Amino acid sequence: MTSVLIAGVGVTDFTRSSGRSEARLAVEAAGRALEDCGLSRDSIDGIVSYPTGPRAEELIGTLDLRAVGFTATSRLGGASSVAGLQVAMAAIMSGAATVVLCYFARNGSSRSRIHDRISTLLPAPHLREGIERPHGLSTPAQLYALLCQRHMYEHGTTREQLGQVAVTMRSHAQLNPGAQLYGRPLAMDDYLASPAVSLPYLRADCCLETDGSCAVIVVSDEVAARLDREPVVLAAVAEGHPPSPDDLVSRNPFLETGLRHAASAAFDTAGLRPADVDVAMIYDCFTFEVIHQLEEAGFCGLGDGGPFVESGAIALGGALPVNPHGGLMAEGHLGGMNHVVEAVRQLRDEAGGRQVDSAQVAAVTGWGDLGDGAMALLVRHG
Repeated sequence: MTSVLIAGVGVTDFTRSSGRSEARLAVEAAGRALEDCGLSRDSIDGIVSYPTGPRAEELIGTLDLRAVGFTATSRLGGASSVAGLQVAMAAIMSGAATVVLCYFARNGSSRSRIHDRISTLLPAPHLREGIERPHGLSTPAQLYALLCQRHMYEHGTTREQLGQVAVTMRSHAQLNPGAQLYGRPLAMDDYLASPAVSLPYLRADCCLETDGSCAVIVVSDEVAARLDREPVVLAAVAEGHPPSPDDLVSRNPFLETGLRHAASAAFDTAGLRPADVDVAMIYDCFTFEVIHQLEEAGFCGLGDGGPFVESGAIALGGALPVNPHGGLMAEGHLGGMNHVVEAVRQLRDEAGGRQVDSAQVAAVTGWGDLGDGAMALLVRHG
């Protein structure tokens, strides 16, 4: 059976104002990913794009790609970067492509801020237009706060446990000179003093808005064998969907997400268990979603995420280091594609002062829309 590997990764700088178009950012990241693995642009025969941002056709034209015979877009909101790896894997395993470019690019701070993207994040039109928006339920922070409130009610999750996630992500970012919040540590007192956004979420519970781009080159084993650069094995990728995926308030069980199903499928396919994972990149759009996804993915029991985080388990040196790069909360919000990049760097021992010792297996989660989920398991080559 054909093996699928990640051969190269590339990023631009992560800023508040790039001064460049999203297409230009995507081209820069793609070029750096190709340079990283030693492939030429002529080798790209597949492209997986993100639901928003530059289309595949823009990169084909700008990079003058002549061999592209496969294009696709995975539409799972913030889970699309991880779920897109599954599309790339399927293309390679089917023989439709051998070198697939996956990318994310957005001027999410200077142009397409979250209030401009609301319509892509809300539920079915009859709920959005007829019930929820007229009554003021219209932003991701408001919708996702309902999940956090329910978890607090059912399991006793505390404000300080949420704060531990924020403080840990910021602490990790201080070891990453490329992070937006490098040089800006966060103490628990500062977290607690941050203004409310949608209770229980404070400003420090929320991810960043970022200009930038990330790109990943996914290849077949035949291509990888010709490269001097050591690849990373894409052992498994899966996506999943919750009950009533377009209707959060009517969901039953209310806290179930697609990640529960995606993680189970990915671990089964790879022949691995949560205990085998050395480092995890958890889609941290909000602090509670780190706690939530740790439970849904099986890294701790349902209802145990708060104490797990509070114990220091997700910090560097803990039982399961999470987002050593700082994540969406402190490195930058690049749709979770920067999480894939960090997983590759960790498995190549290229993470510098934030490197997790002897990392062999990395997990990357994606959270999208109202609870769609995806998980990728990456394994060190050889």
